[in-house]
Amino acid sequence: MTGTLDYKKEYKDLYSPKMQPSIINVPEMAFVAVQGKGNPNDKEGEYQKAVGLLYGIQYTIKMSKKGENIPNGYFDYVVPPLEGLWWLDSNSGIWSKDKSKYNWLSIIRLPEFVNKKVFEWACNEVTTKKKLATEKAQFLKIKEGLCIQCMHIGSYDNELKTIALIEDFIANNGLINDVNETRRHHEIYLSDPTKIEASKLKTVLRIPVRKK
Repeated sequence: MTGTLDYKKEYKDLYSPKMQPSIINVPEMAFVAVQGKGNPNDKEGEYQKAVGLLYGIQYTIKMSKKGENIPNGYFDYVVPPLEGLWWLDSNSGIWSKDKSKYNWLSIIRLPEFVNKKVFEWACNEVTTKKKLATEKAQFLKIKEGLCIQCMHIGSYDNELKTIALIEDFIANNGLINDVNETRRHHEIYLSDPTKIEASKLKTVLRIPVRKK
């Protein structure tokens, strides 16, 4: 492969949906993942630490091109955006104003040359050089399958408006919302909330579905 692969540009169907819901069949992909629970806005909370760990592992893999342990099949790439799978405890719905109740699986897509051996090497490097504990980091393959997705513009707190559009689309197209214990509400964060005002944030919202 020549040049630098930018997943957002190469796979626009996954990362650049329109502001109207659409159907997508999401293939299997590998991710670095950290699972936890709690308010993502807590500056010293578990979520912020998880995100730091994800990026630490990702950039260690990306910069391996400058070291002695270049992975087989390595190609240069732009680190893909942060993503998150979200859910509440059983029988408590899918939305809460109390963000401390959220369970989450924070993930970033891994390039195709990364296998478990490369992942474990990167974790060891992060532990040794960055002094970060990597026990919670997982090499995880996810195949979402049939989903409905839509671009959401604005604050995360206003996502219910876009979710309502998705739910209407599901109901009008012979589909059933299939959020369950193995298929989760999915968000892809295309904007940095520390640099862009909330009204301009771009987030892909994705809901798993099945046919009636």
